[in-house]
Amino acid sequence: MKPASRTTAVAATAVVLATAGGLLTAAAPAFAAVSCPSPVYKRQFFANTTLSGTPKKTDCDSVIDENWGTGVPASGLPKDNFGVRWSVTRDFGSGGPFTLPVAAQDGIRVYLDGTRKIDLWKNVSTTQKKTVNITVPSGQHTLRIDFVNWTGKANVSFAYAPRTSAGVDKVKPLTPTGPSATYDKSTGRTRTNWSKNKEMDLGGYRVYRRPKGTSFGTKPLATTASTSYTDSTVPATGETYYYEVRAYDKAGNESTGTADQAVTTVDRTAPAVPAGLTAAAESDGLLIGWRGVTGAVSYRVYRAVKADGVFAEAGTTNQVSYQDTSAVDGVTYYYRVTALDGAGNESGRSAVVSGRSKDLTPPPAVTGLAVTPTEYGFDLAWDANPATDIARYTVHRGEIVGDEGEEQRCFGDLVEYLWADTTSYSYTGLPDGERACFYIDAVDTAGNSSLRWTGTAEAVAATELDMTPSVPTPEGSPLDVTVYAAEADEGNEVRWTGLGKSAPEAAGGYRVYRWNAANAAYEKIAELGSGAFQYFDIGAKRGTTSYYWVTAVAADGTESLPSGDWAVTAPLQ
Repeated sequence: MKPASRTTAVAATAVVLATAGGLLTAAAPAFAAVSCPSPVYKRQFFANTTLSGTPKKTDCDSVIDENWGTGVPASGLPKDNFGVRWSVTRDFGSGGPFTLPVAAQDGIRVYLDGTRKIDLWKNVSTTQKKTVNITVPSGQHTLRIDFVNWTGKANVSFAYAPRTSAGVDKVKPLTPTGPSATYDKSTGRTRTNWSKNKEMDLGGYRVYRRPKGTSFGTKPLATTASTSYTDSTVPATGETYYYEVRAYDKAGNESTGTADQAVTTVDRTAPAVPAGLTAAAESDGLLIGWRGVTGAVSYRVYRAVKADGVFAEAGTTNQVSYQDTSAVDGVTYYYRVTALDGAGNESGRSAVVSGRSKDLTPPPAVTGLAVTPTEYGFDLAWDANPATDIARYTVHRGEIVGDEGEEQRCFGDLVEYLWADTTSYSYTGLPDGERACFYIDAVDTAGNSSLRWTGTAEAVAATELDMTPSVPTPEGSPLDVTVYAAEADEGNEVRWTGLGKSAPEAAGGYRVYRWNAANAAYEKIAELGSGAFQYFDIGAKRGTTSYYWVTAVAADGTESLPSGDWAVTAPLQ
């Protein structure tokens, strides 16, 4: 399940919250969620040998290799009659032959996508071992390892690894993705980049080059283990050259090539005009900044004392900013910037930006903040700041510390940057009845803000709506459901794992339910086949929180216990 947008910030700003009952003072909460990023296992400890009920402990484990002897595996568990479950979902690339060695005392079972591959489920007095070779399909799959100890000593080890001998592995690696080739006009070199291949038995990559109108040869230009290669030998002839990348594995299998990436070795075109100019007062002059231009090796900065005046060269730099130390305090200057490439081509001049030296006056504090609880979190609205040089607003969300009737503080985290012409914001988060506080800060073009200067701001506290279904989701479902909020008009995406196509529990398919608060019930919205693993709910209302259940249906119509998740969607803008 996704967290409800409660992140932990590195630093928090304390502000004062004005209310009818007194002052609230504010600081940032710190929440830490346990997560096990693939390929790290999620590990669960059970105080029984059926691996049922609520785990006594859940943590992450990078390697399954334990020897607990006759002791307890974790605090709160017995030394006998306990169970441990490891699970991980990862991308196996193109798949292929894998070996699964196991050793355990007492019982161990190994599942791939819910299908049992190893079954050594018995009480033994010595460690039992077994190695099984399997073929894993391409793409993402889930491994689950169940271990139980009935009595006596307890130890378990498990691993999975590709079989890399040429006589066994005949599966080609996946074609590398995200290829690109960039020609540096100043150095005459081509840098080719691509995304890291997901193969577990990857040997490396081979880079091929050909002139336009010819074919790629059998000999690669280069072999590398990196995801980039810089070609310093491409002839500077003015011709177009094409690059292709192929992956190869440890068994010698080679993938198909990426789409051809073309470069031209001579550049007679001026770079693009720099954009995004800013001017900020510094203690030693005006700092002019802009966004970098592709292919540019340097920039020229021009200055005038009038917007329509004569612009004279003020200096050059190879950075994306320029410090004008000759700017006179209190004088407004106007700047334009051009980009130059390695051949000396100069772009057109940028749009004009103005700056006044040493602006150290912050905008007034933001006023009129109103916070309205919604079905997707909160709607915020505030008065437009009267300062004429506002660059942006920052939104801060916090938790209230202190007792009612006394001074309270709202310790908040920055959650969003907004344009200067914005006076409203939709904050999305799971509406489960918690109390929160918000405050807004205005920042001018020089980086000044009232909050930064005074340490206080007008904050408002509000209590979330409670959208939690009155019917709780039971435990013990064989499925694991994850819901992704809709980003456009495709609807909420409901995904589930835990049962394969051949699982008898899902022979009759799957059923998707959505909570209807008006009827106080989960109502069926889809019935899908046994091979289904996702559903797009285009009927879900935007601007609310949607709760879902998914069940597996056996051939006789029996439904499994449901597994659930939720998604929060803001209104379409």
